[in-house]
Amino acid sequence: MKQTIHGGSFRRLVINAAASIEIHKRALNELNVFPVPDGDTGTNMSMTINAAANDLRKLEDPTLEQAANAAASAMLRGARGNSGVILSLLFRGISKRLKGCTACDGVLWANALQEGVDAAYKAVMKPAEGTILTVARLAAAAAKKASEENNYFEFVHEAAIEEAKAALANTVNQNPVLKKAGVVDAGGKGWVVALEAMLLAIRGEDIVVPEDLGAEEVKDAADFADFDTEDITFTYCTEFIISRENDLDPEKLRAFLSSLGDSLVLVDDEEIIKVHVHTNDPGKALHEAMDYGSFVTVKIENMRLQHTEKVMSEQEMAPKIAEPEKAFGVVSVCVGDGIADVFQNLGVDGLVSGGQTMNPSTQDILEVVNTVPAETVYVLPNNKNIIMAAQQVDALTPKNVVVIESKTIPQGITAMLSFNPEGTNEENVSAMTEALATVDTMQITYAARNSDFDGHQIHEGDYLAICNGLFGTSRDIKVLLKSLAEKVRDDGKDYITIYYGADIPEKQAQKAADLFAEVCPDADVNLLRGGQPVYYYLISAE
Repeated sequence: MKQTIHGGSFRRLVINAAASIEIHKRALNELNVFPVPDGDTGTNMSMTINAAANDLRKLEDPTLEQAANAAASAMLRGARGNSGVILSLLFRGISKRLKGCTACDGVLWANALQEGVDAAYKAVMKPAEGTILTVARLAAAAAKKASEENNYFEFVHEAAIEEAKAALANTVNQNPVLKKAGVVDAGGKGWVVALEAMLLAIRGEDIVVPEDLGAEEVKDAADFADFDTEDITFTYCTEFIISRENDLDPEKLRAFLSSLGDSLVLVDDEEIIKVHVHTNDPGKALHEAMDYGSFVTVKIENMRLQHTEKVMSEQEMAPKIAEPEKAFGVVSVCVGDGIADVFQNLGVDGLVSGGQTMNPSTQDILEVVNTVPAETVYVLPNNKNIIMAAQQVDALTPKNVVVIESKTIPQGITAMLSFNPEGTNEENVSAMTEALATVDTMQITYAARNSDFDGHQIHEGDYLAICNGLFGTSRDIKVLLKSLAEKVRDDGKDYITIYYGADIPEKQAQKAADLFAEVCPDADVNLLRGGQPVYYYLISAE
């Protein structure tokens, strides 16, 4: 039984955990129970921890402190989604506890696990039971108790795993949504997968990702880093991987993407299709690709706002930070060229491409924040799953970063309307935050699978109306539009803005606006092209 670990062992622990999460990624994604296509917990956790694994592979014979610091730094910058951010914070706390240490025994490991839990809980405003936080907290407590009995690292880690597995099984009883679906928490499951992989590393068993699962991704990513983007006229560098689920010919996808942009690379493998393309409409590219299978990863970067060079180097290059030319600036997360235009017209300084199913990392947001020539930069996440990633940026830049916790695009737009570049920081934070509650957001999307949600029987292909939760389902989108219009009328809203998505023709969208105008004759109804993927309509009511 292993008594202590050192730097090389810690390095091996993290690499093993990354490999195991990568292998279990799709299974973790499938634990997401809501029928909107946002099953990305496994993807987010995998991308986060593999950022650390990639950096650790470059280190030869690191000390314990060096290995822990490298892992924590890489995960923090690469964190995606809530689950990825929490995972990065667990390792950040572990790294702090191991600072200055050359070896780690059972007592120190128990304390490190607890410090990781403390760091994660501190970052979450309203921790909910039945999540990765619960699993990590109970596992750390069990480790602490075990360390009082036996100071061997392996003994303590085994105790943490056993408690983590029990805690994970109980998450289905702690969270009403999980209980309704009959599944355990995806993030909690990911932490158990990581802990179990670490134990195998302690025992000398390395986990290897099958070649048909991950090797092709590594090779192709290296090829993408060689592209010269200096003369590219298209705005968005769009990359994604889809798992092949049918016999559709990828050459048709290649022809479509070729007409949509330039710098196209399409790799056709038996298991996946990987795409790199520069385009002005990533929504159309993603929508076309959905016919071929499910997304494994998606990344969209605005090449006019940030450097997109991806060549891996042995040393991290210092970020370029714009000198302050004004007191305040704003960065907004959004997807869809029409919505991007709205934010830019309102005076947003920088845009980060992302949203539902496409959560940008902390690093993605940081790079855009650093381009803003302002002392204080407000960040509008516009999605609840991006808030935590945005909150980590302030610690990584000399700029003062303030996150306005907007959870939808309409909230972000309303907050921007309340921004006063001549006001004080306190006035802006107060006004922008208070504005969030003045707008109701309604969305229409589709169901990706059969499900039972809050007593509603949902079938694959149904249209879904969302307004503070699931509002209704129907095979006829007009039925949902009318119901939402009636709600807006009954709520006495005066201003209605309808943003139609990439999949909706203008004439069809105009009919939706006419319907709202008819049902709400006293309201001011505006129709704008949003160009967003996933959601057919985003509707703002004030």
